[in-house]
Amino acid sequence: MTEHEKMFSEEGIKIKALIAKIKQSPELIELFSENSKSEVPIAGTINSRFISRRIDRLLIDDTNKTIKILDYKTDMDTDIRKNSYIAQINEYAQLLRAIYPTYKIFGYILWTHNFLLENIHIKAV
Repeated sequence: MTEHEKMFSEEGIKIKALIAKIKQSPELIELFSENSKSEVPIAGTINSRFISRRIDRLLIDDTNKTIKILDYKTDMDTDIRKNSYIAQINEYAQLLRAIYPTYKIFGYILWTHNFLLENIHIKAV
């Protein structure tokens, strides 16, 4: 096996393990379903400041009037920038609330180094 083939084989094993982990988590299965979207651009104004962002995963459920936001983070130390990540997800929520004012919004961080899914508190308006 060449070095190139070995690298792709190892990457394939990692991807298969990641897919297995997603399938084991009911919250993640939903966020990776065909009803969800990835890399969703969103823009708007918050406190007179124009904001343009890209949401990693977004699930809008019109039947239940819920929105789920998922952001991937690769940090090994989950505490260093956590507050700025929470603020970022709350910005997404605030921008989405302008479009979907009656929907309940949930936010999550997926820490990719240990595959921990963390529920993020979404501030009320």
